[in-house]
Amino acid sequence: MRAFLVVAALAAAVPSFATFAFERSVTELLYAQAPARRPAQTPDVIYVPTPHEVVDDMLRLANVRKGDVLYDLGSGDGRIAIAAAKKFGIKAVGIDIDPDRLKEATENAKKAGVSNLVEFRNEDLFKADFKEATVVTLYLLPDLNVKLRPRLWEDLKAGTRIVSHQFDMGTWKPEKRLESNGRTVYFWTIPAKK
Repeated sequence: MRAFLVVAALAAAVPSFATFAFERSVTELLYAQAPARRPAQTPDVIYVPTPHEVVDDMLRLANVRKGDVLYDLGSGDGRIAIAAAKKFGIKAVGIDIDPDRLKEATENAKKAGVSNLVEFRNEDLFKADFKEATVVTLYLLPDLNVKLRPRLWEDLKAGTRIVSHQFDMGTWKPEKRLESNGRTVYFWTIPAKK
């Protein structure tokens, strides 16, 4: 109540202060009432887009072809899934936990004319179902790749191709490695189950 009286006294003495105080109060009220635009879960990595040339090299190294189903784990703005759908006419799924990135990815898919082939899901990639993938793309940190590796081995069919931009999978040695525009792309194939 005391703060209100001080604001009222200043508003009476200085008319421009009244306008400022009113605008600030309305702004604070609006922000207090607005739903938070934060992801339900904090991303494990900051978003850094894969350069388009590297996207092309990742898809080439994975030998993406008609009939594949590509899952991009940590899909960001959707560029890898969109490129795969556009170039090869395949189904592609992007998984990310940042609602802003997912909105951007969905808009990018519409602009590219591939909304019918691409789906973006707001999911935790460590809990998501990606068993139908024949190709998995990643641009995560090394410790996240290693943490994800057991799920890839367990959930994916033998022969599923995995491509990672910049980071390897620890002790799982890549079958192929490509230098692309000053960056490294790694390739693995899920082995047959024993």
